[in-house]
Amino acid sequence: MEAKHSLNKVSAGALLITLGIIYGDIGTSPLYVMKAIFGEAPINENLVLGAVSCVLWTLTIQTSIKYVWLTLQADNNGEGGIFSLYTLVKKLKKKWLIVPALIGGSAMLADGFITPPISISSALEGLKIYYPDLQTIPLVIAVIVVLFFFQSYGTKTIGKFFGPIMFIWFSMLAIVGLLQIIQLPEILKAFNPYYAYLLLKEHPEGFYVLGFVFLCTTGAEALYSDLGHCGIKNIRASWLFVKTTLILNYFGQGAFLLSHADIKLKTFENGAEFIQNPFYLMMPQWFIPIGIIVATLAAIIAAQALITGSFTMINEAMRLNLWPRVLVKYPSIIKGQLYIPSTNWMLCIGCILIVLHFKESSNMEAAYGLAIVMCMIATSILLTYYMILKRFSKFIIVAFVMVYSVIEISFFLANIDKFHHGGYVSLLVAGGLASVMAIWFLGKRIRKNYTEFVRLEDYTTVIEDLSNDESIPQYANNLIYLTNAHIKSEIESKVIYSILYKRPKRADVYWMLHVNVLDEPYGMEYQIKKFSDKIIRVDFYLGFRIAPKISPLFKKVLEDLNKCGEFNKLSTYHSLRKNQITADHKYIIIEKVVSYDNDLPWYEKFVLDCYAFIRKNSLSEEKAFGLDNSSVKIEYYPLLLNNNIADIPLKRRTDKKK
Repeated sequence: MEAKHSLNKVSAGALLITLGIIYGDIGTSPLYVMKAIFGEAPINENLVLGAVSCVLWTLTIQTSIKYVWLTLQADNNGEGGIFSLYTLVKKLKKKWLIVPALIGGSAMLADGFITPPISISSALEGLKIYYPDLQTIPLVIAVIVVLFFFQSYGTKTIGKFFGPIMFIWFSMLAIVGLLQIIQLPEILKAFNPYYAYLLLKEHPEGFYVLGFVFLCTTGAEALYSDLGHCGIKNIRASWLFVKTTLILNYFGQGAFLLSHADIKLKTFENGAEFIQNPFYLMMPQWFIPIGIIVATLAAIIAAQALITGSFTMINEAMRLNLWPRVLVKYPSIIKGQLYIPSTNWMLCIGCILIVLHFKESSNMEAAYGLAIVMCMIATSILLTYYMILKRFSKFIIVAFVMVYSVIEISFFLANIDKFHHGGYVSLLVAGGLASVMAIWFLGKRIRKNYTEFVRLEDYTTVIEDLSNDESIPQYANNLIYLTNAHIKSEIESKVIYSILYKRPKRADVYWMLHVNVLDEPYGMEYQIKKFSDKIIRVDFYLGFRIAPKISPLFKKVLEDLNKCGEFNKLSTYHSLRKNQITADHKYIIIEKVVSYDNDLPWYEKFVLDCYAFIRKNSLSEEKAFGLDNSSVKIEYYPLLLNNNIADIPLKRRTDKKK
């Protein structure tokens, strides 16, 4: 925690780390925003000033005010992101808030499929200035494959270079842009928001040009998602520098276009369509190779930020029961750094398919933005309820809702216009991810609704008698069950069924383990409830970013109880106790099997079918909880929904002739 607190202090080192971690996405937007706006549009003074003005005020209102000033205040013990925000507003007990959290989370993950291809493609396409016939697709795919391949090794070493590279990148943006502004200071008229109105009025795309303008702020959500890595003070301090460099570069591109009004960005080289990028055109010829190299490195860092952010989101989604269990690895000792193989290769394949489908970055622009604006709308909904929870002034809440409803719905409608040009891809990706989350969440809820709980006190006597019954072979010294019962005095009937009916299981101590997911990210506590010396319940209280590795956590509990004399960890077998051998452990995992003879509503059957398919192809419970396979027994329990035998119309047949 000490390192975490140090990031809350503004220092040169912390600011450099912040530059390298969170600004890759929004920082590489100058590579494609102006190119997207003017791809086929005529270049004239009103349109250029309007484009720059729109970008300026979008960065100010959407990024600076909404995210940097307001949203960063919604920190969950120093952590940010839409799932962290959701855990805060859950206290309001409004169940429907899971919907914007689910939509926003899936949209943010969908962004991870598009950001690496568009950033890397935009950077490498600068090579076409020298080699117009160059096919960049193999190069882009090669960079993507190498990037994802090295994820399993962690970013501890390469991460040290992220900050300095991004500092060089932002400095380059500022200097190149400033040189153009000096040559044509008239571009500064773009500070007048009236020109933003002229862009919407005179641009061939009209209102829908906002879909391209929106690309300048797509990385704003990352500012909030990576709050825990950098701290609010460092983000706010570094944003002043980042925004200044971005504005200088956008103004510089505008100045270049104004001074070259006769240029046509859309050209044809050897019969192939090619859109020239003003980002590279405004550079001195001798500097372009350097610019391409630095831009490619910045694009890789942008992709890296989205990949690691996706790992964090999937991990949080698992803890919130919004994603099936998958294998999580920890490649370094850095807090919060993790690697999820299934997510890594899912993203890798998705990015490659995006590149192969769209081929050029100009084609990807239509798919980019639609998913992230959905995430921003979801964040606004949750943030509104956070402000209600924290008793913000009603004037501020109403003003926030009115202003950002208009802005973000406008961006959404403008991006919807790009649906048939490629926006459908981002919606398909986000929709697929949202479907998995919804099915997993609803499947767990349906199964929970049909789970029968009983009072553990009612079975204490019979379980103790079973433990003392030497006529039954001993099953284990310590018999351990994982329970979902939130009420400490209750247990699932399937556990009693396993102990007494499945096969009577004699043990010295019966343990009931339950994991409570906290609304804070990194809490780690446990609590003991003894029903008797033979029956003990342990409740773990773990933050939503803590992996529930039950085996080591339980061993820690036993060690604590042994030290304070509440439990003897040695085996009860005389020969083993004599030689100081510790007691054995046996975990029982009970899989509930739904009988399709039960009268379930059709939609519940559909959800449970999908849930079963996903679960079959996800990580098993013993692996998810870090249990040793040799000490785990899997049992199957029928989830009988209509098990009243009195309702069965079966009658005994008698032979009346006899």
